Amino acid sequence: MNKEPMTRVGYEKITNELDFLKSSERPETVIALDEARQLGDLKENAEYHAAKDKLALIDVQIAELGAIISKAIIIDPETLPHDKISFGSTIGLLDCETEEEFLYSIVGGVESNAQNGLISFNSPLAKQLLGKEAGDEVSATLPGGVKTYEILSVEYKELQLS
Repeated sequence: MNKEPMTRVGYEKITNELDFLKSSERPETVIALDEARQLGDLKENAEYHAAKDKLALIDVQIAELGAIISKAIIIDPETLPHDKISFGSTIGLLDCETEEEFLYSIVGGVESNAQNGLISFNSPLAKQLLGKEAGDEVSATLPGGVKTYEILSVEYKELQLS
């Protein structure tokens, strides 16, 4: 079984989501399904079919989240040094060509969301940044070509996963 590194914040988010599905969303849907079943003819009962489909979707989500949690290895980035880029580091980057600045945090694969500045430690960019420090210039080979970045800052910040 492959283990999946994850921040404590990401782990808490996923376990809270799983708890919500199990304790609230699924029981409510089971009740809705039962109520819809009592309305009669199941072939033409839209409420019944909608509730049945929703329950199947919830069960898939519960299984997926359970699988993620079973593989999770929680790494607390607070305990790691961040003088060099490592798991959990928040990095300020300058695109040397466009002068555009970016702020990224390196997280586990299931937590990643590039639009929110969260990149997977397995992503091409993160792999080439790990171990570098502020002031370094990095030519990163990315899917869109080679980009040159200057590392402006490396620090640890508590993540805000929405």
